[in-house]
Amino acid sequence: MFDAGLWELVVIFVLALLVVGPERLPVLARKAGLWIGRAKRFVNSVRSDIERELRTEELEKMLHEQKDEIESLKSALNVTRENTEQAFRDASFLPSHPQDKSTEQVPAPKPPEEQTKS
Repeated sequence: MFDAGLWELVVIFVLALLVVGPERLPVLARKAGLWIGRAKRFVNSVRSDIERELRTEELEKMLHEQKDEIESLKSALNVTRENTEQAFRDASFLPSHPQDKSTEQVPAPKPPEEQTKS
């Protein structure tokens, strides 16, 4: 609010004593204290409301940024999925790989007698 030093407060007290008088000065000081207390509570209340709103706006901004990032990740994931599916579709149209020689049937060797006759 304002910064009042010791001498400023003394001057204010002396002026109030001269203007109001010694009989009403304690009542006036009590009322002034009550009004200053109310003003401080009001200022603190407004300050906390503003801080709360700023925090809310900040959280909403962060939430919006997170949603945007999630959407970009979803689109990247969809592109990757589509590319993978297309690669599998393309691979299914390729000729199949030759069979493993261990599973391929090989004709049995001819007995040695038949080899000499031919």
